[in-house]
This record gives sequence, structure tokens and C-alpha cells, in this order.
Amino acid sequence: MKMRKVAKGVAILLAVIAFIAVLGFLVMGLWNWLVPPLFRGPQIGYLQALGLLILARLLIGGWRGRGGWHGHWRQRMWRERWESLTPEERARLRERFLEGRCRGWRDDPTQSATHAPESPHGGA
Repeated sequence: MKMRKVAKGVAILLAVIAFIAVLGFLVMGLWNWLVPPLFRGPQIGYLQALGLLILARLLIGGWRGRGGWHGHWRQRMWRERWESLTPEERARLRERFLEGRCRGWRDDPTQSATHAPESPHGGA
């Protein structure tokens, strides 16, 4: 059982390394195909292409699984906005969200059957 987990881990590691290697060659090929003729830029080598991948990941995606700083900013903005609302405004916002986005979903399961959306074509 333990050997199977080790073999699976090694296979995943090799697949990740192969994926990064292929991605590096793709970036190098696309750069060398597009940038020199379009922008009179230099051609790059394989290691430079890998460096571009790392740079792009740092600038755009960050190193977390959920993607860069964009999500954290947006989450903080909504949290601050939610905390500044009065209880009545929060209730109205919840109701608008549930009606507009969830189409019949409710916290109370007994209401979901009575508020089920009707078919636009009629019938069941």
C-alpha cells in the first residue's frame, strides 16, 4: 500500500515536470514566432521562457491556489460594505440575491417546493 502511494507521487511529480517542460517550449515557440516579427523584439531561449512563466505567475496569479491579490481585495471590499449596511439593508440585499440569482432556493426547505420556478413551455 505504501509503495503504491510512493509510485503515484513519483508519477504525479514526473507529470508536473513534463507539463512545465512542454509549457516552457510552447512559450518559447510562441514568443519567437510572434514578438520578433511584430515588435522587433529579441528571440528567447528555453530558460528565458521558463523565467517568463514564473514572472507571469508572480505578477498575475500569485503563488496561492486561488489566484493573486485580486480576490483578496474584492473579498475585503464586500466584507467592509456588508458590515456598513444596516440590518434592514442586509435583509433587502439577501432577498434580492435569493430571488434574482438563486431562482426559488430558500433556507427553508418547505418553501422551495412552493416557490419552484415554472417552466416557460408549460406543463411539468
